[in-house]
Amino acid sequence: MKSLEHKWVVITGASGGIGKEIALQAASRGANVVLLARSLERLKQIELMIKESFNVNALSFRLDVANPSEVEQVFSNIYKQVDQIDVLVNNAGFGLFKEAHEATLMEVKEMFDVNVLGLIACTNMVVSQMRKRRSGHIINIASQAGKIATPKSSGYSATKYAVLGFSNSLRLECMNDNVYVTTVNPGPIATDFFTIADESGTYVKSVEKYMLNPEYVAKKVVDNMLTKKREINLPGWMNAASIFYTLFPKTVERLGRKAFFKK
Repeated sequence: MKSLEHKWVVITGASGGIGKEIALQAASRGANVVLLARSLERLKQIELMIKESFNVNALSFRLDVANPSEVEQVFSNIYKQVDQIDVLVNNAGFGLFKEAHEATLMEVKEMFDVNVLGLIACTNMVVSQMRKRRSGHIINIASQAGKIATPKSSGYSATKYAVLGFSNSLRLECMNDNVYVTTVNPGPIATDFFTIADESGTYVKSVEKYMLNPEYVAKKVVDNMLTKKREINLPGWMNAASIFYTLFPKTVERLGRKAFFKK
């Protein structure tokens, strides 16, 4: 890992979960951070914590990534205070666990607006500058759900498949400009994500023992900042299952049917 000292790291969805942990761990290694989320009050608390604990610069901006004009305005304001953005972590996202016929078109659209179009909008605000100066790193938080779709996650999985497709294309486009693109594909993480995604709590109970610690996921992300790491897949056994699924989809769907219906 290259040194993060004095680098500027921008994180969406930074008010909690792995976004907050990524901000704290990057700051602990000397990075300056820009915190973005819809809850400015929570961001300001984290900003103060970072400044007092790590003696680095920190900025906070309220941002709804689903609003393109707001994305443009906020990044314009960031560039007024920051010379360059070295790392962008597209972490903002949410999911709803519903079967395809139960999820409304509006609910699916809202997931795409945040998980996909918001991610693309933020990326577009930094990628040209990174390519021009021939340095930078874009880290997109995707999901194992973008590799293996399961029942009650059709809309959510579709957004994460889209994130992987966008990231893979972007990586090739930036390859000759020394700009890195990494996708992070975690399994379930013990965060507030499931407050919205799993209202019944059924899924959380069934996978509780497999849940990833947000600090652990954040460390993996920060460890690989400013490196050529293509993907971060967590946990390893789940990624092995996704590879097997790619090779033998019918077999996995038949043998894994019981596990797939844990939602």
